[in-house]
Amino acid sequence: MATARLAYDAPGRPKTGKSRHSPVNHPKLGGVPRRHMHLRVADGARLRAGFAALRADLRLPDGFPREVLAEAAGAAAAGPRFTGHDATDLPFVTIDPADSTDLDQAMHLARHGSGYRVHYAIADVAAWVAPDGAIDAEAMRRVETLYLPDGRIPLHPAELSEAAASLLPGQDRPALLWTLDLDAHGELVGTDVRRAVVRSRRRFDYTEVQRALDAGTAEEPLALLREIGLLREEIERDRGGVSLPIPEQEIVQTGDTWALAFRAPIAAEGWNAQISLLTGMAAADLMTYAGVGVLRTLPDAPTTALAQMRRVAKALDVDWPDGATYGEVIHALDPALPHHAAFLQEATGLLRGAGYTAFDGGVPELATHAAVADEYAHVTAPLRRLVDRFAGEVCVSVVAGDDVPAWVLGRLPELPKAMESGDRKAHEVEREAVDLVEAAVLEPHVGEEFDAVVVDLNDRGDAGTVQLRTPAVRAKFTGTGLKLGSAVRVRLTEADLAERRVRFAPA
Repeated sequence: MATARLAYDAPGRPKTGKSRHSPVNHPKLGGVPRRHMHLRVADGARLRAGFAALRADLRLPDGFPREVLAEAAGAAAAGPRFTGHDATDLPFVTIDPADSTDLDQAMHLARHGSGYRVHYAIADVAAWVAPDGAIDAEAMRRVETLYLPDGRIPLHPAELSEAAASLLPGQDRPALLWTLDLDAHGELVGTDVRRAVVRSRRRFDYTEVQRALDAGTAEEPLALLREIGLLREEIERDRGGVSLPIPEQEIVQTGDTWALAFRAPIAAEGWNAQISLLTGMAAADLMTYAGVGVLRTLPDAPTTALAQMRRVAKALDVDWPDGATYGEVIHALDPALPHHAAFLQEATGLLRGAGYTAFDGGVPELATHAAVADEYAHVTAPLRRLVDRFAGEVCVSVVAGDDVPAWVLGRLPELPKAMESGDRKAHEVEREAVDLVEAAVLEPHVGEEFDAVVVDLNDRGDAGTVQLRTPAVRAKFTGTGLKLGSAVRVRLTEADLAERRVRFAPA
């Protein structure tokens, strides 16, 4: 028998009386930020060759096996395995980077009584991917889409991820449709998720949305993105969560040399992210209520890590008033400023220890995500991340009052290890790509001196890592006399593009 909704009698607290874990109390980081880079170089032959070498060195996939492509073509031709109720009357829109074609999410926002109703449609990848088939097996190997400055390595074949399963405008698509009711303050008071057929009316990019909102020309439902986003950001601050506005690194050409430039995130990106975060928290509520699922978890950052961030803030001239929490410091930063951007990059270190926790039969001891300051799950990016397909299926089953499918339960124990491996690979790809780009940017400047801060130091005190004030480069140094967290002058001794290596020494 279907259960239409999970209602709440207090913000975030199901009526069943299930006790929730208390939010952790120290300041937090939000999300899983990555350093993004785009290749914007008129003559980037050397960089492109470097990226090709990187792909080969890390043995990254080059295309899909024949049987995977054949299964994807067959699935696209046959249509979705299941659909759901007709929700094509809702005028959904998508909001993504301008060059995205793998569209996981579409939204429709509306006023509802004194509050709001958020309809959030997530691509129903399970409608296209048969359990234990060739696509499923390949996705278990890949785990997540990998991003490099010269292109991405997708989790699923493009015939699905950029076509049949993508929530492209003007197309009927199967989706997991989340209906999230908020009160006048933006607090979640009701959750529903079910299979549906949706149709996006228009595809927006972030710049278009921001321009319309700033000009006051955006009409509802798009205009509500700012209103709801601001309320959710206030709630995030109140509960101790922090979302990092990580600037996006871009490679630009200046004459015959390259440089790194920052593109600061715009407000619309943060408001859009709040809708995804809201959905992930609602999903975690459903799974902990039912005692089965997979959560994104993160233990509290150790006191020593926060103390180091204070030292880095001092060296970078980032204001940290006495008595201010870490979250208050983060919210006061302007990511367009180089020294603030550098601090935000260092703040990502507090995410170490993030992982996935699968459970069946009770809520695990560590159920919260310290960055979110609440329970949280990944459910909004199934085209690009493996775990979301399984977590979404759990939530649909819980709300419908059905048993969680055996193909989901059988995989739950495997998912944390698989996701850990995939995340490790993604970080390795990112790190190597950053090293390559930084070497290219710094190559003409060997021998020059830079202002920097020491952000890591070995036990002997003769090697570690420095973060330059500008450009936003983080690289190894060797030499004595430097102290952790101190502002220093360093000299660039090596920038080897072929080896993807940059080295500094005390000036």
